Amino acid sequence: MTETLQNLSNAMAQTVAGAGSGIVRVEARRRLAASGIIWSADGLIVTAHHTVEKDDNIQVGLPDGQMASATLVGRDPTTDLAVLRASAQNLTPLTPATDSMQVGHLVLALGRPGQTVQATLGIISALGNDWRTGAGGLIEQYVQTDVVMYPGFSGGPLINAAGQLLGLNTSALARGVSLTIPTVTIRRVVDMLVQHGKIRRGYLGVNTQPVRLPAALEQQLGQETGLLLAAVEPGSPAEQGGLLLGDTIVALEGSPVQQHDDLLALLSSDRVGKPVTLKIVRGGQVQEISVVVGERN
Repeated sequence: MTETLQNLSNAMAQTVAGAGSGIVRVEARRRLAASGIIWSADGLIVTAHHTVEKDDNIQVGLPDGQMASATLVGRDPTTDLAVLRASAQNLTPLTPATDSMQVGHLVLALGRPGQTVQATLGIISALGNDWRTGAGGLIEQYVQTDVVMYPGFSGGPLINAAGQLLGLNTSALARGVSLTIPTVTIRRVVDMLVQHGKIRRGYLGVNTQPVRLPAALEQQLGQETGLLLAAVEPGSPAEQGGLLLGDTIVALEGSPVQQHDDLLALLSSDRVGKPVTLKIVRGGQVQEISVVVGERN
């Protein structure tokens, strides 16, 4: 038993040492530095948005102990992600995990708030479907661990026993629990920030509230609720497309809309500037109307 534990301990230490080459220190706030993940060999760094309190004069501590200046590529407060570009080349990105996560898997949370890598051990305690943060950001999978988030660990990676990247740890999305932003979300946000410098979000310009549909419409449409338009902003895409106060949206491009989160999810970045077909209920009758999706500033 002693030998087995010793072998396990040595293997974990080797995993941490190997992953350390893909973790940086991010100095972008007055107090304790945060951590960051090397995303590409040419200097892209991913970190937690809430730890980047300034847009310039950012410094990154590299794994070899050197310092490099960094610029802010973009940030997405709704998913608590920020992308930096460090003035460094030939960096070593972490390898994304190929195996799916399971509850009970051993994981390591790593950080570099100082000169060296720090680590804490835990397990994946809960997994779930996609969800939205309090600010409306889409996270493709709910990942909760029991790791201790030490000061400066936000922005650092969660890795599996093979040293592969599972996601980015953050203490800002929920109070009292350790959440990880999965790699699939990081990749989507990074790609958009690199391409556009911001996250493009679809926009109709309406205030809504869920309402129960009459029994006949419920049977006809196969859903219990829709979104009643409580307000339509003047000059908005919704007004320009002909939506009226009191209309009830029940589908967008054939996908049911029953809650406001459904509408937010369907107003994806790829639909900005394009016409979409909305199915609405007006005066008790089901109609279809075309609206060009705007972009939220």
